[in-house]
Amino acid sequence: MRVVLSSYGSRGDVEPMVALAVALRGLGVDVRVCAPDDAEFAERLAGVGVEFVPVRFSIRALVAQARGAGAPPSMTERVTSVAAAQYEAVTAAGEGADTVVATGLFPAVAGARSAAEKLGLRFAYVSYFPGMLPSPHHPPYPLPGRPLPEGVTDNRTLWDLDLEGQDAVYGPGITAFRQTVGLPPLASVRPYAVTGRPLLAADPVLGPWQEPADLDVVQTGVWTRPDDRPLPSDLEDFLQAGEPPVYVGFGSMSMHGSSDTARVAIESVRAQGHRVLVSRGWADLDLIDDRDDCMTVGEANHQALFPRVAAVVHHGGAGTTTTAARAGVPQVVIPQLVDQPYWASRVAALGIGAAHDGPVPTVESLSAALTTALAPHTVAAAAALAADIRTDGAERTANLLLDGFGEPARTDR
Repeated sequence: MRVVLSSYGSRGDVEPMVALAVALRGLGVDVRVCAPDDAEFAERLAGVGVEFVPVRFSIRALVAQARGAGAPPSMTERVTSVAAAQYEAVTAAGEGADTVVATGLFPAVAGARSAAEKLGLRFAYVSYFPGMLPSPHHPPYPLPGRPLPEGVTDNRTLWDLDLEGQDAVYGPGITAFRQTVGLPPLASVRPYAVTGRPLLAADPVLGPWQEPADLDVVQTGVWTRPDDRPLPSDLEDFLQAGEPPVYVGFGSMSMHGSSDTARVAIESVRAQGHRVLVSRGWADLDLIDDRDDCMTVGEANHQALFPRVAAVVHHGGAGTTTTAARAGVPQVVIPQLVDQPYWASRVAALGIGAAHDGPVPTVESLSAALTTALAPHTVAAAAALAADIRTDGAERTANLLLDGFGEPARTDR
């Protein structure tokens, strides 16, 4: 059996696919992973011995292009390009395959499913949080340039508007792409990409799927794998030199809305009497002085690091939220976009941390959030929840795929 895993997005979109690839390989399945042509993904997959099929657009380059000088490509041009690039990669990887599993940007998912359709393969869509899937229990997230209408609170109405919005924003580009590969237009983009029976790779405690709902969602638990990489020696020395620090890191978020994120974070943590560990990330955060209570770190094993910190301040990516919850440490989530407000709300609702109000922290607002997160009752709640987080989601999903999970190739669209 061969399975193609397709993802287009940042590290948080690709890392769960790495876990699933390893789980599938453990069952004797031949696996190929299609992901953006960035060195970090090539190195990550090489490190676990899984074949990497690069999608010709680097995710970092795409983000830089969107924020660069000059006239950016139109939305239709961008959608067409992303869908076509993913189609090419999945088609190249899919020869002799049985199933395609896809996530990431919707145009990339549509490109991946189009490749599965062309090759006659089964297809499964996976979301890493419930809010990507239509439900009467939660609203959709706003589309680019199409904020949710004020005063509308009925979730079904909002999802109907989202369906119209997806077709307006992504439909023309996907139609143009499909025409180039000899496939007919879609009746609607979202049902084609999401399917009627999607996978939800989120922890049932952190991100539960609520019933009844219109979709036949299969919640597998989060896709993760043990990470036994040691911490860098200088980081190990810093951790051993004093009390547990507060970790501050925003992953692939550039934090352009704030010009002094590092200063705000460091001053806020110091005001709580804690040392600070700053992750550089895509925001390129750095120290603000030469005091020895603060250190910067690059790529590090969060599974090994988070149990040794006092709290985790982050953007609210699904992977970071779950890893911090598994470590049993309180969190402060400063959400920036898409799924991050959802995870912020769940952290607050479960009492395991604080949800920052808005994407731009100040010393006052972050200090208040840290006060909540570091309170004894929050620390205790975070520690108690850790044992409830499942770690077998990738293995469960691998077995589902081995049993033939996925929608068959179909002609109705």
